[in-house]
Amino acid sequence: MNKKVMIVDDDPDILVSLRNIFEHQKFDVLAVDSGSDCIKELEDGFKGIILMDLIMPFMDGWDTLREIIDRGLNKDVLIFIITAIGSPDSEKMKGLESYIHDYIPKPFDLRKLVAEVNATTVVKKMENLK
Repeated sequence: MNKKVMIVDDDPDILVSLRNIFEHQKFDVLAVDSGSDCIKELEDGFKGIILMDLIMPFMDGWDTLREIIDRGLNKDVLIFIITAIGSPDSEKMKGLESYIHDYIPKPFDLRKLVAEVNATTVVKKMENLK
């Protein structure tokens, strides 16, 4: 897995901030503001880490995750939930647990987020070498 990250959030400040931080860490960054744009990028071949907000208009993060799975677009991606919702809604999360790599509530520690994404990328690269 290359160092690629897609940020999916309707908050432009989050998109800009995370883009700058991950570009500084030498990631290729895609920043999209909707679930439907996330789906389009996956259909166009995006592979890497997805940082997905849950609270978005029209197509929220839960609906986006279900669409990704239903369309089989979850191959070669790792999904991190980044959300203002403190703990997962067990009803909405039902059946999605195995597709979510981590659930990170906002506000989050940026250094921890970057460290975890970097560590995950390294582990995936090593797995691909086997």
